[in-house]
Amino acid sequence: MNTPSLLLAAALLPLLGGCDTLAPEKITAATPPEPAWVREARASATALPPKLMAVLSTAIQASGPADAIDVCKEAAPRMAQAASAQSGWQIRRVSLGNRNPKASPDAWERRALEAFDRSQKAGVAPAKLEHWEVVTENGQAMRRYMRALPTQPLCIQCHGTADQLGAGVAQRLQQLYPQDRATGYAVGQIRGAMTLQQPGPLDETRRQTVNELLKP
Repeated sequence: MNTPSLLLAAALLPLLGGCDTLAPEKITAATPPEPAWVREARASATALPPKLMAVLSTAIQASGPADAIDVCKEAAPRMAQAASAQSGWQIRRVSLGNRNPKASPDAWERRALEAFDRSQKAGVAPAKLEHWEVVTENGQAMRRYMRALPTQPLCIQCHGTADQLGAGVAQRLQQLYPQDRATGYAVGQIRGAMTLQQPGPLDETRRQTVNELLKP
């Protein structure tokens, strides 16, 4: 081999040797687009709580936190029913520490609430916690959506620790909700969640959030 050929071979050796060490290009699957119904459910879930808070704030200012419990007892389900009729979603509030027996979660909701609590303990902001999924119930596809409800400062007067409860609240709770489990909360702690559901197409694919909150 003549000198020019030797020089060319020497120059190519590093390039040829490096071919075996090149890492394959990492291919990341694209996140599937969010269904339109999830955006609709999210909009409904985020619209109702501020309206209820405004009603309760007015009641507390007018007659105190104890009377606001009566207002909440009547206004919350009525507002949820109105929102359901307007949006086409079945809307309610649920909690692991419920006050109203009707706010007890079903099995699917309980799993989501427990996952929300774990996520908050891991440092995830409650305002970002949501879960959506299409499940089959009695042969019918159901779109289900939940969004965490963090405890607001106003809520502490009726949901805080014993020394934080407003005047007359403990007595009123004993009268209206003798089995109450909804006190002892701190500001920012997940108080419960908005839960929405509506029938979906029978062939709709089962989906859930990217972080798959409900996985064990």
